[in-house]
Amino acid sequence: MKIGLLFAGQGAQYSGMGKSLYDNSNEARRIFELAGDEIKEWCFEATKEILRQTNITQPCVYTVSIAAYEAFLEELSGLEVELLDRLEMQGMAGFSLGEYAALTAGGAITDFEEGLNIVKNRGAWMNDAGRNADGENLGGMIAAFGERAHILNCVEASREAGILEGVNFNSPVQTVVAGDKEALERFKIKSKEMGQIKAVPLSVGSAFHSPMMEPAVPKLKELLLSSALKRPTTKIFSNVTGRDIMERCQGSEGEWLADIMAKQVTSPVYWQETIENMHGEGIHTFIEIGPGNTLCGLVKKICPGAVAMHIEDYETLSDTIAKLKEMIAAEQEDQ
Repeated sequence: MKIGLLFAGQGAQYSGMGKSLYDNSNEARRIFELAGDEIKEWCFEATKEILRQTNITQPCVYTVSIAAYEAFLEELSGLEVELLDRLEMQGMAGFSLGEYAALTAGGAITDFEEGLNIVKNRGAWMNDAGRNADGENLGGMIAAFGERAHILNCVEASREAGILEGVNFNSPVQTVVAGDKEALERFKIKSKEMGQIKAVPLSVGSAFHSPMMEPAVPKLKELLLSSALKRPTTKIFSNVTGRDIMERCQGSEGEWLADIMAKQVTSPVYWQETIENMHGEGIHTFIEIGPGNTLCGLVKKICPGAVAMHIEDYETLSDTIAKLKEMIAAEQEDQ
């Protein structure tokens, strides 16, 4: 059975995330202890307002995702060899921030603490990039529902001299648009006029994956170059291309990864293409790892026949392990 692992992105956070994993899994507890008391307190007790701050959100979601992944591996290690032999981790992907969890799980980032340092800085730089000298937020994001072509036509009609781009291609009927506040207002008005798009403002800190994030790129690339990234041991599907992140790699593998991950903060997330390509390579069972289950919902919209499960706490971890056992047993019976 080919399994695809998906790692949650920013926006999935909530107060209390990861607590039951910390309480019930030795490996999850180890990750939280490495992360430190401040991140534990934010994850377990912080308010919604605190957790939506980009510089806090990113290290917290990353920590919970890796804790959930390590708890998953811990539970898998207790399965019978015959069951384990039927599970094949065929590929991984992470939504935006989640791509760093995928790179860690896939071996490109070899150490959790190093990954956490990257993500902390990424969150801080992205937070700063979207603000003016007085610290005021300059942009935002809107979830647009409708056909992609109609949404992009609306973007072109609304941009004028401002910043406005389609940045998250989430499913056949959902595209997220990011830009400056004035351009987003024009988009909302224009979408109503067109009558083919439903526009829903998102509660986020800035215009992520848009040109507004450009100031973060050189600083992030320098940090990534110093982190000695390695070729993943498992195929990672890239946000930037929707395909194998190492496809067309030229020269140093570490430099290649540093370049593409630095570009990622200003590049659209091609999530629909990512899931379609994973499915095309025979991955029909997806497990979302980290807070929330948003990615499971997107999988079902993109590939309705796929199986999607998630692991965000100890209960869903237990449910996922039980479901995998059932699926393997059914597979054996069919043979």
